[in-house]
Amino acid sequence: MTYSDKVLETLGDRTLCASASQGRRISRRSFVGGLAAATAGFVVVPRHVLGGPRFVPPSEKLNIAGIGVGGQGASDIASLASENIVALCDVDEVRARNTFERHPKAKKYTDFRKMLEKQDKDIDAVVVATPDHTHAVATMAAIKMGKHVYCEKPLAHSVYEIRKVTEAAKEAKVATQMGNHGQASEGARVLQELIMDGAIGHVREVHGWSKRSGFITPRGIPRPKDTPAVPKTLNWDLWLGPARYRPYHPAYLPFRWRGWWDFGTGVLGDLACHTFSTVFKALKLRHPTWIEACSTNDMAISEISKESAPVGSIVRYHFAATNERPSVEMTWWDGGMLPRRPDELEPERKMEGRDGILYIGEKGKIMDHRLIPESKMEEYGKPPKVLPRSPGHHREWVNACKGGEPAGSNFVDHAGLLAEVVLLGTAAIRAQGRLYWDPENMRFTNNDEANQYLRSPYRRGWSL
Repeated sequence: MTYSDKVLETLGDRTLCASASQGRRISRRSFVGGLAAATAGFVVVPRHVLGGPRFVPPSEKLNIAGIGVGGQGASDIASLASENIVALCDVDEVRARNTFERHPKAKKYTDFRKMLEKQDKDIDAVVVATPDHTHAVATMAAIKMGKHVYCEKPLAHSVYEIRKVTEAAKEAKVATQMGNHGQASEGARVLQELIMDGAIGHVREVHGWSKRSGFITPRGIPRPKDTPAVPKTLNWDLWLGPARYRPYHPAYLPFRWRGWWDFGTGVLGDLACHTFSTVFKALKLRHPTWIEACSTNDMAISEISKESAPVGSIVRYHFAATNERPSVEMTWWDGGMLPRRPDELEPERKMEGRDGILYIGEKGKIMDHRLIPESKMEEYGKPPKVLPRSPGHHREWVNACKGGEPAGSNFVDHAGLLAEVVLLGTAAIRAQGRLYWDPENMRFTNNDEANQYLRSPYRRGWSL
């Protein structure tokens, strides 16, 4: 019997927690289904102003360095290939091989600290696409050297790291962007305009969900016991970076690190910065009053709960009313769980087996980017086009680096707060209960033990 089967046997036909009692019931099939389901010219332009970002005219190419250039990092570098890719760093030769080959003139490194030190005068901007646990140390190192930074979501591995990186970016006045690329899409703009236009009245509830499979992000599992040899093409010590030491195991990489608390932030940290970005902009959300969570880890043995993210979770955030809107509850669902199916949704339209978001307002509902039912969307038409359109997620950042408007998911105005709130949810999952949040003092007021989840411990030799 697998661990997932044991969880299902424990759950039976009940929802995960009492707070989800209005949601749909979970069958074994639907729950398990949710689990399973070019190169630019090389021109080095010296940085003339040390200790701060060099001014780069719009007509001039940025000199960009990449840290973590396999997987998503390869995609980021490819999207920026019209600029000068001057240096590349990765701890895994196999993972980075294609990117290295596409940019033969770029200097190659294994340790990003050595790259930044040796290439300081040649680098204007840095792309960070490492696993979550190394985001902050790499990003902070670049910011302290006056580099512009593009960092993949969820920006860092802990609330503490996110807060410090955001403060540093603000002080250094560098151009930043988090890798939640959907924020630049036309659909995100239309959705925000629908809400701004009052298409469904004041929004009272928001529900986001993900179908992320257990194959991509294994979770609800104990730490492996065997210790296979480290591949010769991988620098395991540098891959671990600031994380506490543990022996190499293929259960952690190349992508599966996301399910382990030492390295990743679970499905919530992986995807909610995409899902909830427009919510924060449209409703002008700030810090929540409280966060609560329930998950399959509530029933798991302590070893599993401490090591890996849960198979399934429900996380609810409460945002107090403001002068502009009433209170809002925002809920995250994963592992095959879904919110209650809206009565307005046509019978043939599915919520299962896909990622999605639902807005419940006083006068109607929106699923994804459209009013439901579809007949209501057709009757309504298009909202007034009042928001500026994006030239593209990566182009926003490049333009900002060259003195243009701040990027749409820059750390200071948007990404820092969004990512911080998302990771408050991972703390609630690990603490298994409701937590009241004091943002000024960056602590939970009702559970001192839960405050340990706000900051990741670092190995000796690593710091922000």
